Amino acid sequence: MIEHEISTVASLEAKDAALFVQIVSGFASEVKIKAENHIINAKSIMGVISLGVLHAKVVTIVADGKDEKEVIEAIEEFFDKL
Repeated sequence: MIEHEISTVASLEAKDAALFVQIVSGFASEVKIKAENHIINAKSIMGVISLGVLHAKVVTIVADGKDEKEVIEAIEEFFDKL
């Protein structure tokens, strides 16, 4: 299991949230997002939208599975492109 903190650089609008979920869903690992007192399934569009990841917020990505390193890298790339 890997826990990795990411500072978000932009809010996730519905379109970006959908792309995020699509990317994360392509991996076998279980992926969760921890923000403040919430933990959501990163493969759930409703969970990601309801979390409302806001600008300059630090979130913790928790990945657990055979491709956990790769999914963390993909998430970092995603946020770098926003």
